Amino acid sequence: MDRTGAGHLLNVVDVEATCRPGSPPAGAVSEIIEIGLTVVDLAARRRLARRRVLVRPVRSTVSAFCTELTGLTRAEVDRGVTFAEACRLLAAEHRAGARPWASWGDYDRHQFTRQCSASGTPYPFGRDHTNAKAVFTDSYALPKRPGMAQALRTVGLPLEGRHHRGEDDAWNIAALVLHLAERGAWPDNSPG
Repeated sequence: MDRTGAGHLLNVVDVEATCRPGSPPAGAVSEIIEIGLTVVDLAARRRLARRRVLVRPVRSTVSAFCTELTGLTRAEVDRGVTFAEACRLLAAEHRAGARPWASWGDYDRHQFTRQCSASGTPYPFGRDHTNAKAVFTDSYALPKRPGMAQALRTVGLPLEGRHHRGEDDAWNIAALVLHLAERGAWPDNSPG
């Protein structure tokens, strides 16, 4: 049970980051430009809320390749909040430090760790992270870990929204988490 008494809540997170083909220019690093978050009530087997936070990069820019992949433009993310503000928002509005969370793979967790370390920003999440891609792969005894879109096709779920858009990807990953919970394959990560 979540400590709020609102059921067993889980934050499903997906980030998009600055990217380009090949090596980045000297001094540029990959930075989070969008955080997608879907709150899932595992007990009720429902997606409760979705959130999109645009984050202004400071050590990189949104390339044409990145815009083509994510649909996010430089002008759009330049209106976003700072990374530190985004982390505070996750903690304040979504109990990120106390609530269990999941992502598709470990990229999102590692990207937050790197960016928090580089910027001196407190890490917004608790230690209770589940790699949904690993759980899915184990549940279906697959030889390789599939991408999110492939996993949706595998189980006959639709891809809702735009792939590589953090808000939509978090929503779709949440559908896969609920699918795994229905199969009895989602780990119990109740707080406390």
